[in-house]
Amino acid sequence: MAEKIGIVAVAKTTYKEARPDVDFVELAFESIEKLLTETGLSYTDDGTGIDAAITCSQDHDDGKTISGMVVCDVIGGHLRSEEKIAGDGTAALCYAAMQILSGHFDTMLVLAHTKESQSERRPIENAAFEPIYSQMLGIDFLSSAAMQAKGYMHESGITPQQCAQVVMKNRRNAKSNPYSQCSGELTMAEVLNSTMLSDPIRLLDSKPISDGSCALILATEEKAKRFTDKPVWLKGFGLCYDSHYLGYRNLTDCDSLEQASRQAYKMAGITEPGREIDVAEISEYYSYQELLWSERLGLCKRGEGGKFVDNGNTQIGGKLPINPSGGLLSGVPVNVAGLDRIAEATLQLKGEARERQVSGAKIALAHGTAGACGQFHCVVVLER
Repeated sequence: MAEKIGIVAVAKTTYKEARPDVDFVELAFESIEKLLTETGLSYTDDGTGIDAAITCSQDHDDGKTISGMVVCDVIGGHLRSEEKIAGDGTAALCYAAMQILSGHFDTMLVLAHTKESQSERRPIENAAFEPIYSQMLGIDFLSSAAMQAKGYMHESGITPQQCAQVVMKNRRNAKSNPYSQCSGELTMAEVLNSTMLSDPIRLLDSKPISDGSCALILATEEKAKRFTDKPVWLKGFGLCYDSHYLGYRNLTDCDSLEQASRQAYKMAGITEPGREIDVAEISEYYSYQELLWSERLGLCKRGEGGKFVDNGNTQIGGKLPINPSGGLLSGVPVNVAGLDRIAEATLQLKGEARERQVSGAKIALAHGTAGACGQFHCVVVLER
């Protein structure tokens, strides 16, 4: 990008299966309060602090119409600009970046929050499908993902064992992540013998229900350097939607992901992502998606996602570590997922990822997705 935009700081809650002790507004404020305390910034009108804010959530998940309205006060939206993105947190970051690039604001606070425990995922996801033919079948993201997984396995020869390796790796990585909900050493047998949800996806192949929030501050180059001595620079981003109706898509082609990655790489000057990117945080709602998304992101060759994980390339210390945080399989809420990927990539580039730190990481990729079988994808490239 011609103008530099920096991530000043990130903050998030510990992710848990349920947070009945707080409502979603209080949950959102936990990340905001951490962020403001860490940076010492406040909401100002004189250009010395935070100019505006963007929240990311879904009314269906919050259980309220225009749910962003009740978060407005805690994110400093009273009598100042505050806008809402209904979708993945990566889209909120891109929108904030565009606000800064437009010259409207210098410093933006971006927040994503969700309490999945207070809602029922299946009817929410069913409502996202085409209403005349698809909704009446009762299809949801899980059942459609199972079709995508079957197609991917048939096309590329991916095995359940290779998908299980993704689960084992990510849960093991999560042991070093104090924010993770689920972590520990799993055996291949434990993953392959877990409850079948929708063939070939089993319980441990799927992201668990989670509550939490994540926030970050984005600023112009001049402000970012003023607010922190370790800014992380936004080098490129791309986002793209695919067709709404599943029947119009080849589910294994992932055209929207390839288009979003091309946009991001061109903006960042990346020509060989598999060699130039040091660490990647990918939104894998299901284990097979880490393999499929890796291929379509160009991190490995098409059809070789299984071999890539077999060879240990994606482990911490491997050729290209993927999800050293533990990823979504360790428990991260929907909507929050992509912004958490950006937060984790930022911690890696700041050298603040502690036990999960990838040594020498200079360029990181963060990825977010939303909708059935990756209808929407967003790719973000960050640099130390």
